[in-house]
Amino acid sequence: MKVALASDHGGVNLRKEIAQLLNELGIEFEDFGCDCETSVDYPDYALPVAEKVASGEFDRGILICGTGIGMSIAANKVKGIRCALVHDTFSAKATRAHNDSNIITMGERVIGPGLARDIAEIWLTGGFEGGRHANRIGKIGEYEDKHL
Repeated sequence: MKVALASDHGGVNLRKEIAQLLNELGIEFEDFGCDCETSVDYPDYALPVAEKVASGEFDRGILICGTGIGMSIAANKVKGIRCALVHDTFSAKATRAHNDSNIITMGERVIGPGLARDIAEIWLTGGFEGGRHANRIGKIGEYEDKHL
């Protein structure tokens, strides 16, 4: 598995925690920044990561901003992306199992590092159940093919 990781200025510290977790788990990743705490625009980080995941260059992506909301909205504009905003472990497990999410977002101003690490690990190690869920994902893909 290869993961694309990025944050805006509001998620720098949490992104560093997730990078450490990825190293500990032996998961290959690339960190796309940002490396400052001065204001930057989250689409400048979310969209390139989403494009890299959508193209298959990376298997999954993790995006972090202050709330996770802006990054999630931006990433979901890219065809083929199923990005979920996750702030609890149940949702992390469910979004992999039911939605086959390929990107998650988290908010550094919403959750702490311990919970963020738990969420990321559950999401990274979880699998897609397929079955009735695959049909639903297929409908999203059909819509994207017609309208995006």
